[in-house]
Amino acid sequence: MSFGGPGRGPGGHRPQDYFGSEAETVGGAEAQIIPLHGPGREKPEAREADVRGQEGAPVVAFPGADRPTPEPLSDAARSALGFLRDRLTGDYTVDEFGFDAELTEAVFLPPLRALYRKWFRVDTYGVENLPASGGALLVSNHSGTIPLDSLMTAVAVHDETGGRHLRGLGADLVFQVPLVGSFARKSGQTLACHADAERLLRQGELVGVWPEGFKGIGKPFASRYKLQRFGRGGFVSAALRAGVPIIPVSVIGAEEIYPKLGDIKVLARMLGLPYFPVTPFFPMLGLLGAVPLPTKWSIEFGTPIPTDSFGPDAVDDPMLVFQLTDQVRESIQQTLYRRLSRRKSVFRG
Repeated sequence: MSFGGPGRGPGGHRPQDYFGSEAETVGGAEAQIIPLHGPGREKPEAREADVRGQEGAPVVAFPGADRPTPEPLSDAARSALGFLRDRLTGDYTVDEFGFDAELTEAVFLPPLRALYRKWFRVDTYGVENLPASGGALLVSNHSGTIPLDSLMTAVAVHDETGGRHLRGLGADLVFQVPLVGSFARKSGQTLACHADAERLLRQGELVGVWPEGFKGIGKPFASRYKLQRFGRGGFVSAALRAGVPIIPVSVIGAEEIYPKLGDIKVLARMLGLPYFPVTPFFPMLGLLGAVPLPTKWSIEFGTPIPTDSFGPDAVDDPMLVFQLTDQVRESIQQTLYRRLSRRKSVFRG
């Protein structure tokens, strides 16, 4: 078999023909020779350069490149996920009274704020009297059959001071009711006793007290906005020992949310309650009757009454304690009368 003679490759082709010549006649037939780097056989980088050099050359995207980029999580979503993570891992703190600030901000305050803004449409006055830092004792009237006024005051203090929490002093019954007592502790409430009140005030907290107690929230509708007895002035003694100002607080609108017309004493004794109220809608309408009426509220924070100017023995002066107690009570009562005289409607303010 002949390979075409010297210097030729198979079929009689010369080696250089594969690289330079384009055609060769073999046995009378013309054979097509494809150059090694002819058109369509360029190096990859060369072809890419040519494509880039051609205007309007089609660009094929990678698979999945046309999928929309997911939007980043909002601040609220990140906050919620962080809260759930902390709850699951136990990475959160409570103070010596059981107050859980993170839980209060994330769980307790939002529904109360909706009630505050949308249902009762609370207006606030004298917010400049609330200190930006340091302790103070807030003393308020109490009413409403169910003590929603204390909760609305806590929302007002928090939102008007940029995040300060009102540490309320509650009666024994609040902490004896299952679940309610636990929520009260976690939201910053503590037992109404001198030791706890003084410790909170010395730590620079805003402490709330409602001296009328159950006599205030349980009084009949005919006695609305008439302050009941303020007790023996224990709240004044706590403020004197801590040397913090006393801020009178007056709440308008809470008296009418559950107009108390009567009291079923037998049921109250059976349930261990101070009273079992009868209103125009409860218990006649059952749970529906427990929905508060959408009255228009106002909360006014009065001028602070300083206590740091008195000497260390002032707390042992019963006359001074009585005078300060009466001054606070009179300030609240006069503010209530003034606000009521300006109010045109229970539901529109």
